[in-house]
Amino acid sequence: MLSIQKITAIGRTYRHLNRYRQILTIFLKYGFDDLLNRLHIDQYIELGLQIITRKRRERVEKMSRAERVRIVFEELGPTFIKFGQIASTRPDLFPLEFVNELSKLQDKVPSFSVEQAKDILQQELGLPPAEIFERFDEIPLASASIGQVHRARLHDGREVVVKIQRPDIHKIIEVDLEIMMYIAGLMERNIQELALHRPTGIVEEFARTLEKEVDYTLEASSMERFGRQFAEDPTVYVPKVYREYTTARIITMEYINGIKVSDLEGLQAAGLDTRLITTRGANLTLRQVFHNGFFHADPHPGNIFVLPGNVICLIDFGMIGTVDRQTRENFVDLLDSIVHRDAAEATQVILRITSWEDQPDIRALEREIADFIGRHLFKPLKDIEVGRMLQQLLQLISHHQLRVPPDIFLMIKAVTEVEGVARALDPQFDMVTLAAPFIARVKIARFYPERIAFDLIHLAGDLRHFLQKVPKDILDITRMIKSEKISVNVENKGLDVMLATYHKISNRLAFSIIIAALLIGSALIVISATPPLFYGISFIGIIGFLAAAVMGIWLLVAIVRKGL
Repeated sequence: MLSIQKITAIGRTYRHLNRYRQILTIFLKYGFDDLLNRLHIDQYIELGLQIITRKRRERVEKMSRAERVRIVFEELGPTFIKFGQIASTRPDLFPLEFVNELSKLQDKVPSFSVEQAKDILQQELGLPPAEIFERFDEIPLASASIGQVHRARLHDGREVVVKIQRPDIHKIIEVDLEIMMYIAGLMERNIQELALHRPTGIVEEFARTLEKEVDYTLEASSMERFGRQFAEDPTVYVPKVYREYTTARIITMEYINGIKVSDLEGLQAAGLDTRLITTRGANLTLRQVFHNGFFHADPHPGNIFVLPGNVICLIDFGMIGTVDRQTRENFVDLLDSIVHRDAAEATQVILRITSWEDQPDIRALEREIADFIGRHLFKPLKDIEVGRMLQQLLQLISHHQLRVPPDIFLMIKAVTEVEGVARALDPQFDMVTLAAPFIARVKIARFYPERIAFDLIHLAGDLRHFLQKVPKDILDITRMIKSEKISVNVENKGLDVMLATYHKISNRLAFSIIIAALLIGSALIVISATPPLFYGISFIGIIGFLAAAVMGIWLLVAIVRKGL
């Protein structure tokens, strides 16, 4: 098994200096010297630049950055190919331009020798291949980055295919992951805009995902789970897994002698009904996505065969998608709001299912959603290409810096690929009409009595947990405040302006009261004829009136200047 502890030991990268130089040289060859300069590894750049010819550099500069990344990964071999394939399912981590380009990665590499394949079989199964297989084909059916596939026959006559991992693949992956982790660490330290995305965390997550991919027992379990889910459906067939000949490095399964769904001439020559195949294949995907929540995430034409009787057979269960009920319902809400041309509701659903760093401009998003609906929905249903529509919706969402979770992206990818296959078989295929009953069932299921009862019980459990936990949390916080383990800093913003306004108001009121007091007091003094008198009027009263007049004029001028 892969070791995450080993992978994070980035200091040991220099043990693999030749591979490190090879990786850097390939990055340089495809025009990433700007990135390497920012990583401060100048000692390798001159060496790489000497290898690159001017013609090659001119050819590279005509390609987009995403295209160059894809080609770099293809040249760097198994680990990087797998990294690219996994990255192509993660629009929450990588820009959509790179996600779409990396989905084109070619997972075809030279095969390893049959002698090596037989050695691995003996190591894993504990018996010479001749004692297990009556026949074992020396030329593989396919060869990919992690393993290759051979056709064989068991001694009881059953035809099988055997997928065998490459020799020393674990060691190759661990070396490359150590170097990836080292480069990711340099990115975090030297490139501020990339540091926000935690490149080392991405590599760690990739390592965990890859650890699952190199364990063939997990793929076997996925096949068996599919087999159980469709055991009662005669229109679907899942190859059997032979567990007695399956380990973490080997998987033995039933050989399928069918016709690839992309072979239109072969299907017609066999007398098969392409329209029925189209409907069954699309129904199969929609049932997986909307009903089971467990689906084949790579249903391209090479992974779909047709058997006699127009039976659909899926192979290669290495990439599987799983979605919970809430995610399925959110996806249905999104589709339903778009079909009913409700831009406001569609915007709210998108905000519910996505994540973001900065608050998006909701009004601008709603306007673009309304324009998107206008471009796609005001046409006959049979002319609506759901896959293309969803792909453009992803681009719109990405434009607003919103991140789609990988499970929803895989759902969209599966639906898009199946619709493409279906339209190749039947140009009149209408995915919207076919999907409508599945969407309706998901919506209606919310109101089933057992579903309502389940939700209420679940809510009661959450409420009980909340009532138990919150008082304890409050007590813990109180204790921490008492022990001065928590300090609260209060920063007021705008309070100074408000206080200054209050001071002005109170000063004016005080000034007005003083003026009023002077007027009243002076009037009483004049009436009582308090000496000394000036022409029979109290001199003190006259001074009081003059002071009140001056202060009144001053207050009036201040009010006029500052505004009422």
